[in-house]
Amino acid sequence: MSNNLVRGLNTLELLAHNAEGLPLHAIADALDVPRSTAHKVLAELVAAGYVRQAEEFMPYRLTLKLATLGLHYFTSTGVVELIQPVLDRLARQSGELARMSLVENERLIWIAKAQGARSGLRFDAASDPGEEVRLFCSSNGQAWLSTLPDERALEIVSRQGFGGERQYGPNAPKSILEFLERLAFARTSGYATANDAYEVGTSAIAAPVLNSDGIAIGAVSVAGPTARMQPERMTALAPSILAAAKELSSMSASILAAGRS
Repeated sequence: MSNNLVRGLNTLELLAHNAEGLPLHAIADALDVPRSTAHKVLAELVAAGYVRQAEEFMPYRLTLKLATLGLHYFTSTGVVELIQPVLDRLARQSGELARMSLVENERLIWIAKAQGARSGLRFDAASDPGEEVRLFCSSNGQAWLSTLPDERALEIVSRQGFGGERQYGPNAPKSILEFLERLAFARTSGYATANDAYEVGTSAIAAPVLNSDGIAIGAVSVAGPTARMQPERMTALAPSILAAAKELSSMSASILAAGRS
């Protein structure tokens, strides 16, 4: 694999973790290359439509091209067709946004969603199918990681990184101890919650989706405005989430087979 290809892929991954964009010098430092080399790589990505820069000297950001490719991929595999009826029903039951994420190479990827809110205040996720889930502060991430030993969970979440404070809500875990306490809660209850943790004004509840060996292949969640998704409401929604997770777990072999097709 050529150096330029590797640098281009690393740049895309770097920008995927920094939605607000990064300046040239920060990208060059992260890639450990001269700024001239980073500029050349970025120019090629801009020309290909994967990266944009609003004005000279402004941060570089990803376009939606990668997310669109991810959506096309998951649609073509048949995974979405399998799980969409479950998400549609969960969205109707909850009146909120239902989503599923899938584990892929120790990452958690959004693959499908269904909106249940028909009027009034509603939460429409900025994340699209094919995008990576922030693990440490999301209900989906904590639901998945709660199925792993603490050491393994910490290794995975540390590899992804925690990002800047603007990338998550005020109630995100502030320490490793607090993060592990949330995993312990999820193990005990069977589901994880995130109240103003993934992003400001949004709360969610999620449960892991397991294969026949009890290994998590993903997570299913309901998210909505914090004004509606108070702790009591999330507790009330827990049976619906757990039922959806159980149904998806019974389909795990088909979901994984479709994802590999």
